[in-house]
Amino acid sequence: MAIAVYPGCSLNGSSREYMESIRAVLDYLNVKMDEVEDWNCCGSTAAHNIDSDIALALPSRILVQTGKKGTDDLLVPCAACYNRLKTVWKDLNSSEVVKEKAAALLDQEIRLPSNILNILDNIQTSLVHLLEGKITKPFQKKVACYYGCLLVRPQQLTGEPRVEDPQGMEEIMKRIGAIPIDWAFKTECCGAGFTMSQTQTVARLSSALLSDATDRGAEAIIVACPMCHSNLDMRRKDIEKFSKRKFTIPVLYITQVIGLALGLSHKELGLQRHFVPVTI
Repeated sequence: MAIAVYPGCSLNGSSREYMESIRAVLDYLNVKMDEVEDWNCCGSTAAHNIDSDIALALPSRILVQTGKKGTDDLLVPCAACYNRLKTVWKDLNSSEVVKEKAAALLDQEIRLPSNILNILDNIQTSLVHLLEGKITKPFQKKVACYYGCLLVRPQQLTGEPRVEDPQGMEEIMKRIGAIPIDWAFKTECCGAGFTMSQTQTVARLSSALLSDATDRGAEAIIVACPMCHSNLDMRRKDIEKFSKRKFTIPVLYITQVIGLALGLSHKELGLQRHFVPVTI
């Protein structure tokens, strides 16, 4: 079994532990990870606010690089990258005008993968059955599943039926022995890309997230977005300064938690790279 993967910039840089955990889990489950060849930045949040041609060309090139190999599905673990690639993929499939424009910008034929999957899609459709009988260390902790802004929105793009109260991550957590809590901030914003330009905004919004999760007894926050992880983990000192409160709750990627339940080591999953120590 193999899966095409677009890592994007974050998973090769600031969130390399996310990619390490994905690779470790897939290797353990005997799933080959086929990284998109010669990939480029998707444009993330900046391109579509600055130049519409760049915002179309960057994701289109990634999709074409994938489509050349006749790949059915493309896994995009980063929520922001997933949003950009899924948006452009949908536009290219629904509009000949957009498709012709992209072909002209890239000077090549537009060939696309069959679908774009985020990490939850991939786990639920392809990996869940592979976990059966392989959970050696059930993650028996109370967890706050945090989706953030882009993993399930907008509804017409993601197809998520419950954009305010999704349950996909919770179902995955239950399968590995975790106990998802009911909390109020699972799809609220952490501050996203304002982490550099408006750090106080990130501190304020993330403080509310950490406070609610902690007060409801969560022992870990589970994420599937590099930006969410960066804000909640790396900005912890700013958050504590704003809230005048100490938070020790760790923030783990969903693949790191799955890896722990499979018996993989902290090093294999990149847990030593976190700013907030992971001792569970």
